[in-house]
Amino acid sequence: MKLDLYQQSGEKKGTVTVSDKMFGAVVNEELMRLALVRQLANARQATSHTKLRGEVRGGGKKPWRQKGTGRARFGSSRNPIWRGGGIAFGPRNDRNFEKNMPKKARRAALFSGLSQKVNDKQVFALDKFELKVPKTKDFKVFYDKLPIERSLLVVVSEKDANLEKSANNLPNVKVILVDYLNLHDLFKYEKVMFIESALKKAEELFLK
Repeated sequence: MKLDLYQQSGEKKGTVTVSDKMFGAVVNEELMRLALVRQLANARQATSHTKLRGEVRGGGKKPWRQKGTGRARFGSSRNPIWRGGGIAFGPRNDRNFEKNMPKKARRAALFSGLSQKVNDKQVFALDKFELKVPKTKDFKVFYDKLPIERSLLVVVSEKDANLEKSANNLPNVKVILVDYLNLHDLFKYEKVMFIESALKKAEELFLK
């Protein structure tokens, strides 16, 4: 499997050979769906919280006597059917949304996602990108020379502060370490650009 290789000048340099296991796998849409659901569920935080009847302040005194009033019997004004009472079946901050998935299945889903992007001709490589100081203008000039219509995900092998600071000012560009490559970002951004060194590191990480 070969990917187009570009230079920092924006010109096409040639091609680079990549692993067929990662970029030429059979696309399994159901597996990708399960992996994406898991990723989003595990990122979800249970911040909404309602109080049960036992946690709402007040309600210690019985509203009226049990018999003889002609009204329904009640033991507490904090009953869920009363205004100001506790909430029945409301959201709680101790809820766990976590989902599990075998490591091999997660890897297979990621390979399916990469292969899908390759099939759609949305993945290419860059030999290297060097900036002495962070400068968004320089990155934008480079960006405009690439075959990109909407957005770009840049995958790097190690942290590069100059590249990150230059690219992160653009709303349609994201720089990510290859260690954190994931399906959500793959499909959120139109094009995926691997720095050439990140391709080698990806094979070391994911093809063990």
